[in-house]
Amino acid sequence: MAGNVRPVDVEIIAFDVFGTLVDWHSSITAALAEVGARTGIDADWPAVASAWRARYRPTLGRVVAGDLPFQSLDDLHRMMLDEIAADGPLQALGGADADELVRAWHRLTPWPDTVPGLTKLRERHILTPLSNGGMGLLTRLARAAGLPFDCILSAELAGTYKPDPRVYRLVPRYLDVPPDRVLMVACHPDDLEAAAREGLRTGYIPRPREWGPDGTAPPPPDHVDVAADDLLSLAALI
Repeated sequence: MAGNVRPVDVEIIAFDVFGTLVDWHSSITAALAEVGARTGIDADWPAVASAWRARYRPTLGRVVAGDLPFQSLDDLHRMMLDEIAADGPLQALGGADADELVRAWHRLTPWPDTVPGLTKLRERHILTPLSNGGMGLLTRLARAAGLPFDCILSAELAGTYKPDPRVYRLVPRYLDVPPDRVLMVACHPDDLEAAAREGLRTGYIPRPREWGPDGTAPPPPDHVDVAADDLLSLAALI
């Protein structure tokens, strides 16, 4: 993807985080392997990381649908981890070790282009995450990964999760701008489609490894405003 763009004049750039800015799969696999080595538990850790993440969307979807009460993402991550541990090698995992693994989501490794790309984009734009991560998680993650945000906006502020429309309304509401002055950047087409329905501009970044070690990134949505290979390319386009 060499990059394509419609005219984009925005003040705020909001970012999906998990997958778009940080490599959760490698980071969580490493955290699982570290705990496994310490506790004597042996498993296919990349597969365990994928199984944990596979419960993410269905579980958050239950919150959006009202089947589960709103809880922090940390609490939901712990619930998902307990579910995959119920009938496998992680049954031997202690409570303190499980808590440590949940906190591993607070210190994920950024993609190589993330910090330089955000730094370049911040020269002319206000930057914020717009993520399902909680306020505490996103604040600690930004600090650990060196993500140069100007503020932190979390779905937690809306008491729901993406793709609930109330999440996308947070940026215009809290930063006092019209929706079309906000660019939502993500590697997940459905995230961008939901943002566009609320009047936000949209930017697509492909992250093939978000879809597995040999994964293929999906194509951008049909009506995305800008698509680029990475964040540095995005900065050059807008």
